[in-house]
Amino acid sequence: MARYQRASIDKALDDMLDLYAEDALHEFPFSRPDIPSRLRGRGEIRAFLEANWRDSPLRYESYDDVVIRETTDPDVIVVEQSAVGTSSATGRAFALPNIVVMTVRDGRIVHYKDYVNILAASEALGMPLAP
Repeated sequence: MARYQRASIDKALDDMLDLYAEDALHEFPFSRPDIPSRLRGRGEIRAFLEANWRDSPLRYESYDDVVIRETTDPDVIVVEQSAVGTSSATGRAFALPNIVVMTVRDGRIVHYKDYVNILAASEALGMPLAP
């Protein structure tokens, strides 16, 4: 998980993609309407990360409150964490709490489910969800 977090903070695309299996599935179950809920394969993951890292006003600086929980399946972990950084859209610091369910086989991520707090993400982006 530390390598994933470092690649995310550094926006190190090749380092990030190296963590994924060729046919990996990356999901955002609680996604905004303008964000895909599912990315299949390294190609889609690459395209998403390139666009997101280029265009997003969010700059991650650290991951705090990290708790890694083992499961009964040795290939699966559950991670609680908060991505912390600064938003150029608001000029303010943010913390994005999320839970990740990650499946790893042969040293590569095969399934990554990112349950991000969509309300916190929208606020950090300067686009609060309408009441």
